[in-house]
Amino acid sequence: MLNIFPALTCSLILLGVFLSSVKGFAAPRILHAAAAVRPPSLLHAEKSKDGEDNFISDFCIGTNTFWKGLVMKPVRDLVEIRPATITPDSPIIDKLTSPPELPGIPRPVWLTILGSVPTGLVWYGYYKFSVEEELYQYELQQTGKVSGCGGYGTLFPFVYGILIGFPASFLHIPGGELLVEVAGAWILLGQVNLYNRVNELCTESEDMKSELGLTEGPLFEWWAVLPPPLDVVVGLRQVHFLSEYGE
Repeated sequence: MLNIFPALTCSLILLGVFLSSVKGFAAPRILHAAAAVRPPSLLHAEKSKDGEDNFISDFCIGTNTFWKGLVMKPVRDLVEIRPATITPDSPIIDKLTSPPELPGIPRPVWLTILGSVPTGLVWYGYYKFSVEEELYQYELQQTGKVSGCGGYGTLFPFVYGILIGFPASFLHIPGGELLVEVAGAWILLGQVNLYNRVNELCTESEDMKSELGLTEGPLFEWWAVLPPPLDVVVGLRQVHFLSEYGE
């Protein structure tokens, strides 16, 4: 039986480091025209923050590009992001099977449950891929920078880690259990980051907060480390608010 404690410890460490880096990524930049009147210490702090953001963005883009290259071209073509074609009146099957779109497809909780339960959560994996890729492409289009690794960089390290790690662990090949644990830590870190980005989207303006009935971000990032079934409840809350934002 796999020991979950190394994975949990690794996840918590990565969570602390990652959040300290990406928190507030989407905060608006102050106009460059005001730079001349700023104290040197403030200018230095902003340059450091810009450099930090660039590093995170470059890392995420590189990760997405690397893992995308490991996916077979027919699969990549099948799930290639496209301009929005899905509407509220589109058939349910089209919403469930559509590739990622830009702007993103609103996927309410009932649709997510409908796709996930009969497929044993296989469709939820596709949901995860789709929303990560949509947010990635949206950020890239809006700012030229990203704060997440996209669908390929978020999901496929986990998928390959499980596909390779579980058989290796079963056959008692050294490193198999560690690979599974690292894969679990990676997908958990991606979920934490997703909660952070959903919070930023839902509180990006006072009008948005008012429309969604919020006074602050609807999620706490640490909820991602809650045990089942609490993590499922929190995940559905993320699904709900991301869908509401998309509408």
